[in-house]
Amino acid sequence: MISAVADKYGVHPQTLRMYEREGLLKPSRSDGNTRLYTDDDLVRLEVILELTRELGVNLAGVEIILNMREKMSAMQTQIEQFVASLNVEITRNMRPVEPEQKNMLMRVVRVEPAPPAPVKKRSRGV
Repeated sequence: MISAVADKYGVHPQTLRMYEREGLLKPSRSDGNTRLYTDDDLVRLEVILELTRELGVNLAGVEIILNMREKMSAMQTQIEQFVASLNVEITRNMRPVEPEQKNMLMRVVRVEPAPPAPVKKRSRGV
C-alpha cells in the first residue's frame, strides 16, 4: 500500500508515484489496483532514497546507477556459473601425477639456459 510505504520511509505518496512514472520503482498491483511493494521493491526504494537524499544524485543519475547495478548483478551471476563449470571440468580432468612425470617436470625446471651464442666479428675488407 502506497501510504504505508510513504509513511515508513518519510516520503510523500506523490514521490513514490513519480518514481513509478520514471520507471525507478515497479510495484505490482492487486486486483483492486492497489500497489503491492515486495521486499525487493523496498530495498530498491532505500537505494533510491540514499542516492537522492544523501548523495544528491538526480533521478536520471539514479536510473543509470540502478541499471548498472542490475547489469553488474547479472554479470556476477554469469561469472559464478562460469567458475563453477570450470571447477567441474578441472575436477573431471584431474589425474594424479605419475612419479616419472614428476621427475621429468623437475628436470625441466632444473634445466639451465644455453650459453649465449658467440658474437661474430665482421672483417672489414681493406
